[in-house]
Amino acid sequence: MHIRLFSVFIALVLIVSAPMAALAQAFETKAKQVYLIDAETGTVLFARDENAVVPPASLAKLMTMEVVFDAIGKKELTLDTEFPVSEHAWRTGGAPSGTSTMFAALKSRVRVADLIQGVTVQLANDACIILAEGMSGSEEAFAKRMTERARELGLSRSVFHNATGLPDPENKTTMRDMALLAQHIQTTYPDLFKYYSKSEFEWNRILQRNRTPLISANIGVDGFATGFAEGFGFGMVATMQKDARRVFLALGGLATDKERVEETRNILDWSMTAFERKRLFEAGDSVGEASVYGGAVSHVQLVTAHAVDVLVPVNNPERLSAKVIYRWPLAMPVEAGREAGMLKIWSGERLLREVPVETNAAIGQGTLSGRALDALQELLFFWL
Repeated sequence: MHIRLFSVFIALVLIVSAPMAALAQAFETKAKQVYLIDAETGTVLFARDENAVVPPASLAKLMTMEVVFDAIGKKELTLDTEFPVSEHAWRTGGAPSGTSTMFAALKSRVRVADLIQGVTVQLANDACIILAEGMSGSEEAFAKRMTERARELGLSRSVFHNATGLPDPENKTTMRDMALLAQHIQTTYPDLFKYYSKSEFEWNRILQRNRTPLISANIGVDGFATGFAEGFGFGMVATMQKDARRVFLALGGLATDKERVEETRNILDWSMTAFERKRLFEAGDSVGEASVYGGAVSHVQLVTAHAVDVLVPVNNPERLSAKVIYRWPLAMPVEAGREAGMLKIWSGERLLREVPVETNAAIGQGTLSGRALDALQELLFFWL
């Protein structure tokens, strides 16, 4: 009962009608878990069991790279920093391991730039461990940093116990987390993201092609990674740019590598041809109003800071709906332009995108009697 009352107290939902019809998705894939998003509008184009917790396998290396890229941005290290190749890195991820490797030589020193290339092209386990030990002293300490960084980025279901994604029962992620992480990397580190698009990389006189096969297919895919784990199957995270549009895709649960490549390509091709862009709200449009506690007026309009567009399929119309969720009631002071809630846009039961909304005006302090009445109303509402 306390939970129900608390939920009612902190969130008031307003239903607003969208000025258009949405279009139902009509697409089939063999993938068990899928999350596909449009980069510019943030529209979720396709989702299937996207929050299912699965082992990340080599997809964990996206988080490894994010931590490295973040450290480079913060000047903790440079591309020319060199790290030693330890016995652990060599045996666990190098030539003796029989796993994906860049073949870094034991007791040699390797530049961060080359280690990044080893991870982004070859999914090299030795490169991941060398980076982890060089940056944090141990792979275990680095893995904790990966999980902490995931929380900072809002990836609430991802946990990492090593830098490689090699089997560990505590390694966990979701396809939603992976797609959002991929989008973050491409958006935040555009110069470093370019490492992912290289078709091959040679180290220690051994040339290897990019382990993400669609990189070389000339269809616009320029990142990210593949993975396989027992209980998860074959998975992939990919981003594709065609003309002015970019999408991010994470999928898993496929039976073979061939199926993984085919399904990824089918989904990406579909994402570029089956949708049209629609504008729902202009910048500054009112989408609802919020109650104000202790103000000179009882309500303030909530507006969009920017124009709100979505991508919708081009067939089978169904109505769009939108919900504005905010913390009830807004407390003083209320300034114009204060972020006050979230606009959630739905097509049927499918959440298309979420957009912050803000107050359109400043609200002055109310009278003593008015504030007393607000306090009484809040007390009564809480106990209803």
